[in-house]
Amino acid sequence: MNNKERDDSLQRKDITSTGVELLVKSVSVKKPKRFFEERSLPPIEISPWRLRYQSRRDFLVFGAGALATLAGAGFLLPQDTLGRLGVRRNVDSPGKEWFLNQALRIDDDVAEALYSVNRRVPTYTKSQITPLKNNYNGATPDPGYIPGWKLTLDGLASGLGISLDIRNLLTRFSVHEQITRLVCVEGWSAVAWWAGLRLDDLIRAYPPMSRAKWARVESSVNLDASGNPDPYYMSLDLATARHPQTLLATHFNGQALTVDHGAPLRLLVPVKLGLKNVKAVTGITYLAAEPRDYWAERGYSRYDGV
Repeated sequence: MNNKERDDSLQRKDITSTGVELLVKSVSVKKPKRFFEERSLPPIEISPWRLRYQSRRDFLVFGAGALATLAGAGFLLPQDTLGRLGVRRNVDSPGKEWFLNQALRIDDDVAEALYSVNRRVPTYTKSQITPLKNNYNGATPDPGYIPGWKLTLDGLASGLGISLDIRNLLTRFSVHEQITRLVCVEGWSAVAWWAGLRLDDLIRAYPPMSRAKWARVESSVNLDASGNPDPYYMSLDLATARHPQTLLATHFNGQALTVDHGAPLRLLVPVKLGLKNVKAVTGITYLAAEPRDYWAERGYSRYDGV
């Protein structure tokens, strides 16, 4: 092969190589789209007439929904609240009371179904303790009742009535401490350090009758806002009474209970709202049927779980 033929051959190779390169570069390989990859939405064309119709219809539907909401609020809100909003017409009715009672009953049933003795409320450290105010429903009782105070137990398997003083309780039963949150139905809460005997220990020592499913916990020394006797009574299911964090508290923040906090014995049920935590307990009665409840008779929930 002479020089000219060799040069022509090399030139053809260069051209072929270059052509392959250009061919490779011109081919674009599409990457497969990922399932969650954002995709651009296709444009939607809509006529101005239809857009105006759709906007007007949406506005009317929104307005109807807003009016229905306001009407429902007017039906459910207390009359005092409606009065502050300028609504003078009395909308109280048996239907309203029935509806609210049914809603409370459903809430109670759900809370009761979800209750578990294995679920405990959170506990805290002493550095997390917060002030706890005196929140008697009425006036604070005069401490003169304390020297003669007794705890009476009725509805026992023995058929007898038992009367115990604070010395009996403190010498016979182990004292347990816990720092838990007390939650009030009024919307406030406080972390407090309590000590006392477990209600379950008292139940084991003095068993209720076999048919008992409820306890009526009472304070006969409770007063109304004017200082007149107003016995306070509350229903407590025995499952909650046996909860390991349910105490008959005798001490608060390392000291014996004061009258402000229910001396000499108060019920502490951290899995219930504060209105179930009876101060100055004077009696516990075991019953087969749910007993009367002070606040349930006044329109509040009967279960009051936290």
